[in-house]
Amino acid sequence: MTDPLTRFSLQGKSLIVTGASGAMGSEAAKGLGAAGANLTITGSNASALEALAASPELTGHCAIAAIRPDSPEEAEAIVRTATEAFGRLDGMLVASGMNIAKPTVDMTLEEWERVMDANVRGSWLMSQAAGRVLLEQGSGGSIVLVSSTRGKLGHPAGYSAYCPSKAAVDLLAKTLATEWGPQQVRVNAIAPTVFRSELTAWMYADDDRGRSAREAMFARIPLKRFAETEDFVGALIYLLSDASTFVTGQVLYLDGGYTAC
Repeated sequence: MTDPLTRFSLQGKSLIVTGASGAMGSEAAKGLGAAGANLTITGSNASALEALAASPELTGHCAIAAIRPDSPEEAEAIVRTATEAFGRLDGMLVASGMNIAKPTVDMTLEEWERVMDANVRGSWLMSQAAGRVLLEQGSGGSIVLVSSTRGKLGHPAGYSAYCPSKAAVDLLAKTLATEWGPQQVRVNAIAPTVFRSELTAWMYADDDRGRSAREAMFARIPLKRFAETEDFVGALIYLLSDASTFVTGQVLYLDGGYTAC
């Protein structure tokens, strides 16, 4: 038997990371780059993308597509950037998304649609564009969508757009997995709980509000901590590498055991 660790290699693989200007997307890109992947990064903050591309992990094997995947043409342009830069496409992480937490009775239809568009429409558009190329290449590939524990669990704090959107992402991954499985194109989702970012910094603060939030969450998290962005990298390497060639249509909860309780 050859060294089984070679199946986890991303060396030379051409991967797209959307949402790369965000907290999780940027850390994921650095981790995948450090593992040897050729990356095409996209996001809403062009200056952040430039800084990310200049980081040691990505220098020399990174292309930038400063395009928001709001239409089929824009999603196709992102994929085309990857294939023109690296000759092919092997996989993709869709890490872009958003939330508007607001009581349902106060939320506008426009706000609800913004969340659904960012989380569901964007995932579908990018999957469609990448899927076309992967199917045409005929050599398989892997797509990873970012869901949330809130795709499985409700939330009382005005998540009537976010929770349904992530549930839709879960079922999108399962549906595409069944449709594209015969061509060896795998589609899975990762579903994190709270992780460190600018949006959640207050939950890490040493004040009454932060401590109260942590205590409430830790009561439900067996590992008694929140996720750090680097906690996602191992799961991503597994799902985007040949180590997971028999894994598709799955939702992997990166939640410290939160959904087990």
